[in-house]
Amino acid sequence: MVRHGVVVTTPHYITRGGPRTRVLPELVAAWSGFDVEREVAALLGVPALVLNDAEVHGCGVVAGTGLEVVLTLGTGLGNAVFDGGRLAPHLELSQAPVRWGLTYDEYIGEHERLRLGDAHWSRRVRRVVEALAPVLVWDRLYLGGGNARRVSAATVERLGDDVVVVPNSAGIVGGVRAWSISR
Repeated sequence: MVRHGVVVTTPHYITRGGPRTRVLPELVAAWSGFDVEREVAALLGVPALVLNDAEVHGCGVVAGTGLEVVLTLGTGLGNAVFDGGRLAPHLELSQAPVRWGLTYDEYIGEHERLRLGDAHWSRRVRRVVEALAPVLVWDRLYLGGGNARRVSAATVERLGDDVVVVPNSAGIVGGVRAWSISR
């Protein structure tokens, strides 16, 4: 979770072996409050903009009208919220409990997709979308990230007209558009 280029918390970069491995206290301390944006700008000698993957992805697809939410499906669940085309403050939905004591990351992340298969996993994605709809009350929801293409056609059809699956390549476009959209 990054706000204004500074790490607020990071559930993913505090282990040596990646998700589902032991958290290392020294990495928690090193990342906490780290001003990534300032450090990158200083190292490169040019202005830098640091956003999470869902925020960059969203910059590539938002239309700029109403409340637009981006959920990225990959290792875990990424998210971003845009209001009138502007990036809203970040909500770290991935770490919220969803079911059986699992977080959203654990419930619909890559590990579960591989374990369940695409069809059953797609039903979980639908449950997540349906659960978040009354909380976020979006005008448009974009499903992106590396696994969005794996959501079954039947699930996509049941999600409704306000939900759009977008290609993972939107992150490339978003990297350019982020400079005019963000904050």
